[in-house]
Amino acid sequence: MLREIRTSSDVPVIVVSARDTDDDKIDALDDGADDYVAKPFSIDELLARVRATLRRRDPVDDDVVLTTKHFSLDFGAVRATAKGRDVHLTPLEWKILRALVRRSGRLVTQRQLLEDVWGASEEGETGHLRVHMTHIRRKLEPEPARPRYFRTESGLGYRFEEGGIRTGP
Repeated sequence: MLREIRTSSDVPVIVVSARDTDDDKIDALDDGADDYVAKPFSIDELLARVRATLRRRDPVDDDVVLTTKHFSLDFGAVRATAKGRDVHLTPLEWKILRALVRRSGRLVTQRQLLEDVWGASEEGETGHLRVHMTHIRRKLEPEPARPRYFRTESGLGYRFEEGGIRTGP
């Protein structure tokens, strides 16, 4: 159901479930959930997660088109191109890109990315973040092994070095 929702909408989704295995949580988040709450939970916790999810939504991103020498990202159309071809990006990859592009040129800590993308600041998710960054680099960087746009700041986080033209707000 989440994959179907994500084909046409970016509406915030928080999964509330009695399933609490890591695989269940990872599958839901990879399929497009913004957060995952396993039972039992308190109403205060759920309300805090709703507030955090809504706070992370940035409507300005929908008007941004970023064009570099090597790729283009149209956040409104949710369309990426590289080397003249469409590039498929997953919902999580789009979220990571939004968070990095929004803070172009600045260090984005792992914790900030985890909060923006997964809605959690758990250290255990850094492995997933590294995997997604590898996928983004393979899809968009001219030389993924020597990143020009998506730089790693060892032990700290990531930095998007724009070097492109941004249109929109």
